[in-house]
Amino acid sequence: MGGFVTDLLAALFGGVSATASKGGRGSGWPANGPLIQPWRATSKQVCGLFPFIVGSNTALVGAPLGRALRGGGAVCADEISWFERGLISAPSAMVLGLNGLGKSSLVRRMITASAGFGVHTMVLGDIKPDYVALIEALGGQVISIEHGGAGINPLDAGNVSEAVALLEAAGKWEDRDKLVAAAHERKKDMVCSLIHIIRRTPPSDREETIVDEAIRILETYERPVVLADLLEVVRQAPAALRAAALDRGDLDHYRAVTESLEASLMALVSGRFGALFAVETTTPMMMDRCVVFDVSAFKEASEDLQAALLLACWSYGFATVEIAQTLADAGVAPRRRYKIVMDELWRILRASSGLVERIDSLTRLNRTIGVGQVMITHSMADFNALASPADRLKAAGFVERSKMLFLGGMPAREMSLLEGVFSLTEKEKDMLTSWNAPGTYDPTTGRDAPPLGMGKFLLKTSNAPGTPFQVRFVGGEAALSDTNQRWARRAQ
Repeated sequence: MGGFVTDLLAALFGGVSATASKGGRGSGWPANGPLIQPWRATSKQVCGLFPFIVGSNTALVGAPLGRALRGGGAVCADEISWFERGLISAPSAMVLGLNGLGKSSLVRRMITASAGFGVHTMVLGDIKPDYVALIEALGGQVISIEHGGAGINPLDAGNVSEAVALLEAAGKWEDRDKLVAAAHERKKDMVCSLIHIIRRTPPSDREETIVDEAIRILETYERPVVLADLLEVVRQAPAALRAAALDRGDLDHYRAVTESLEASLMALVSGRFGALFAVETTTPMMMDRCVVFDVSAFKEASEDLQAALLLACWSYGFATVEIAQTLADAGVAPRRRYKIVMDELWRILRASSGLVERIDSLTRLNRTIGVGQVMITHSMADFNALASPADRLKAAGFVERSKMLFLGGMPAREMSLLEGVFSLTEKEKDMLTSWNAPGTYDPTTGRDAPPLGMGKFLLKTSNAPGTPFQVRFVGGEAALSDTNQRWARRAQ
């Protein structure tokens, strides 16, 4: 039996068999090895075919991402499917890689597969845009934010009023109170975040307390409120705000304490941010389909405006998911699963020191509120470049809490930073840095080749060796993934 296996392996793969050594029939090396068609089956079905079986790279669970680069077979993975099967401890993923190597294409593949699994994706701020065409193709909702058009009201916490009415009708008073309290906190955090971005420093503790009390007053109004109403309440100096300002009965002292806050709110209402954040209502997000906020109109805007817009979209999206899950918990709406995509993370991190904490508060409870989360940025250097040590530590926590890490091509200097999260073998380091190589062009034939790392990623979920794979477009994916349309070659 051993001799038969040896001869068969030699015939299949071009080795020198025992028969060949005798100079008999079939001796020598074949000019070309035969193409072996791979087949997939369970170990119970193919156990008798040993040694012609190879274990799969990863569990065949989740989105089909591409063919494995090591060992053959397919690689399937997404943060929600793996979490539901107990393969990872939280439904969160991080995608790191240099520009132009296919990060968005990988995420689009995950979005498409997730839609087939019944998961609704919310792309909270598409600034290039990379996802609008896909969401449209999936029958989703596109909310376009632009100057002179739709904006985002920081004091609009989503479909709260409709949800409150449903909960009250069902007698779910405790659920209603929790939802109202959560909506209040999100509105306060959003206003303070905008002030933080426009000043590049966070509001003081006293100012945050004043904003908190002012929003509580606005929540008693029986109409939609806007930032101009918040500014007016601060100027009116009601007793609750004066107590928060610790003015000790001195109105002049109150005016001095709130002067900087008033100036910041004026800049948000009538300054360069005003057209976006002074609107009365935000376009309601549909909870039964995929949604994308198209903010590509601000592609060339200043970094702080982009950061403010993305943060507002993220806050509004998480609020909508929380409302949907609260209604499902109370039994007044169907249970839905959501994936939230947070792209261009580096834009917010650059905007101002301290914003990491705002993002951290938005994302920390993704497992609790029942939402998958995918964050996308260029590299670990985006986090390491933050000025504050506290910010760097919290930003590194984004990666540490991402139980599924997709690594694309990277420069060599990134390797030491990555090793602070997951161990990397020397082969993995060499592979990641090799994927940073540019494309090639043959002047003789006129043929070109894409960058070596195009569509290639290393999937890591622990300190164990990762799984490399390559995403290749199928069907109509290429048309939905063309992010370089303005660079398309002219027809010959």
